[in-house]
Amino acid sequence: MYPVWGRFWRRSLQARVVISTVLLSLLASSIMGWFLVSRVREGLLHHRVSAAIAETSTEVDDARDRLSAASTVDRDAAGQQRDLIEPVIQRGATRGFRVVMAGPLVDGGGSIAEGGAEFSPGLETSSVPRDLEDHFLGGSSSTAWTYTTIRSNGTGDLESRVPGVVVGSEITLPADGRKYVLYFLYPMSDEQDTLGLVNRALLAAGALLLLLMAASAWLVARHVVTPIRMARQVAERITDGQLQERLVVHGEDDLGRLALSFNQMADALQRQIRQLEDLSRLQRRFTSDVSHELRTPLTTVRMATDMLYDARDSFDPAASRAAELLQTELDRFERLLTDLLEISRFDAGAAALETEDVDLVEVSQQVVDAARPLAAKRGLEIRVIAPETPCLAEVDVRRVERILRNLVTNAIDHAAPPGDHPGGDVLVQVAADDSSAAVSVRDFGVGLAPGESAMVFNRFWRADPARARTSGGTGLGLAIALEDAALHGGWLQAWGQPGHGAVFRLTLPRRAGADLRHSPLPLIPVGGTAPMRKKVR
Repeated sequence: MYPVWGRFWRRSLQARVVISTVLLSLLASSIMGWFLVSRVREGLLHHRVSAAIAETSTEVDDARDRLSAASTVDRDAAGQQRDLIEPVIQRGATRGFRVVMAGPLVDGGGSIAEGGAEFSPGLETSSVPRDLEDHFLGGSSSTAWTYTTIRSNGTGDLESRVPGVVVGSEITLPADGRKYVLYFLYPMSDEQDTLGLVNRALLAAGALLLLLMAASAWLVARHVVTPIRMARQVAERITDGQLQERLVVHGEDDLGRLALSFNQMADALQRQIRQLEDLSRLQRRFTSDVSHELRTPLTTVRMATDMLYDARDSFDPAASRAAELLQTELDRFERLLTDLLEISRFDAGAAALETEDVDLVEVSQQVVDAARPLAAKRGLEIRVIAPETPCLAEVDVRRVERILRNLVTNAIDHAAPPGDHPGGDVLVQVAADDSSAAVSVRDFGVGLAPGESAMVFNRFWRADPARARTSGGTGLGLAIALEDAALHGGWLQAWGQPGHGAVFRLTLPRRAGADLRHSPLPLIPVGGTAPMRKKVR
């Protein structure tokens, strides 16, 4: 699930714009909603507290007036208390507040929990917070208020718990001269309903705002992304070779100018690509034509050279040596001409495989046997390391032999002096697994400098231009070998390190057309360093 969403997030610019806009809008709406709700809540509470204090002050003043009008000879404190509280309780029942009368306050006593309190029917006296009681029990006579939860036992009221505000004020009874406390409890159900309505309205408005912002972001992103998406599709078609593809230009805004610039760039690329194709075609045609045209005069020169070479014994030493050099260079020229024709076939895309099941161990042994005379001239030893079981692969045997022949002769050319390595001057190793087969050729000569492992496959490239080729190579052998390996869907890779020699590894799929994912032979030998490695193809 997560990888799918991850790919969707990375690939869809429109989705990122819409989701980012919605998240930012949600954050902004939440902050704004929290601020508005806080301000509305504070306003409602302030208004309710002010109204409760004002109403309490009115009720207390009325109670004091009635007490002042009472007879001074009346000493029945309990009766006077009932006469005082009952009208207040009745008014509270009609006007929506509750009343608790506690006291008398004597020597720190007089709390509601001690009993003797008068209160509205159905009200639980625990609705009066203890800290508010402590305010008056501590001797303070000023009016005080606090928030509370009004609890009722259900009598005459559907709700058992409602938020409210409680206001307390002291009053003195003339009957006993003691102080009592009147607690007025005002429910805030209306304020709670109002705040709930505001919350629902803000939530609905916020949800609608998010939908509108998402729709707006989607439309804007679609307006911007659609031309970009079209440009990507056109660029992909141009990459596939459809050079005539162009963007449709709409308007003169930035997107329209972008489409116009894109089309101008595509026109310039098309012209340059066609010029390069024409030049490449002319070069391939020139190479092919010259190679073919040279065949006839080369045949004549070959006939004359063979006659001179066969008669060299009758010549003086200088002429005899000249005949031998002419024969050698003509052989090299013929190989160069053959390689040029092969390169021209690769460039023209005319090369094809003729595959068959071949034992690479046998092919490698044949190539090594053919190269032993050349190695013997330099006093070198070639050793083959191969499994006893056949390493079968579906390949073009002629091309594989040519690859291995080039690798072995190059190793002989660049090998260390004879006897420097006791295990053999040139090592040829063959291995295979279930999906691939490989042949590596190693020498212990001068090696390759950093970066030369890729350049070694360039046409006519030499690590040391002053170094002579003892095998008479043409400079195209490794380039042709690389093309042959690529034609098989294989790899031809090189590793080298100065003073440690070089390794060339050919890896081929065991079945023609199969994907190649690994090689059964290591490219870097034991003791070599990885930074010199570079995969060529």
